[in-house]
Amino acid sequence: MHKDDCFYLGKIAKKFSFKGEVLAYLDTDEPELYENLESVFVESNGHLIPFFIVDAYLHKNDFLRIKFEDIDSEEEADRILGSELYLPLEMLPKLEGDQFYFHEVIGFEVEDLHKGSIGQLKAINDSAAQALFIIDYNGIEILVPMIDDFIHQVDRTNKKLILDTPEGLIDLYL
Repeated sequence: MHKDDCFYLGKIAKKFSFKGEVLAYLDTDEPELYENLESVFVESNGHLIPFFIVDAYLHKNDFLRIKFEDIDSEEEADRILGSELYLPLEMLPKLEGDQFYFHEVIGFEVEDLHKGSIGQLKAINDSAAQALFIIDYNGIEILVPMIDDFIHQVDRTNKKLILDTPEGLIDLYL
């Protein structure tokens, strides 16, 4: 399994017991969706390795307490501490309406209600305090804050993202 075929679920944050249990921080708004997993991919040295789950349940809302098959001691748990967890993309819950996963809208044509077509969505920068749509308009980079009020419609059928940006925002770049 390649990382491109998977989504980031979370990270093994700390050991929980002397029997090899670990606590994984889940990067999701709905951690309860992942309580009954049979397996996950654990990243090790750049490779995704399947780990089978014996038992897992929520611990303090954002953590999943996991007992992996063949991890039976603190020493064995130490080896996977800090490792990232992944699941295949097909396991992502389907989103509807104007909700979307970042990877699913990359490449969409972007239209503004006032300016018409403003290019193609190249990336989403979520490393700053405010996530930004990065749009390519004939070689010009347009940055639009990813604010719910700016997102008018996500048209999955036609691969279009329709925005309603404030007057003058797009003009800053053109």
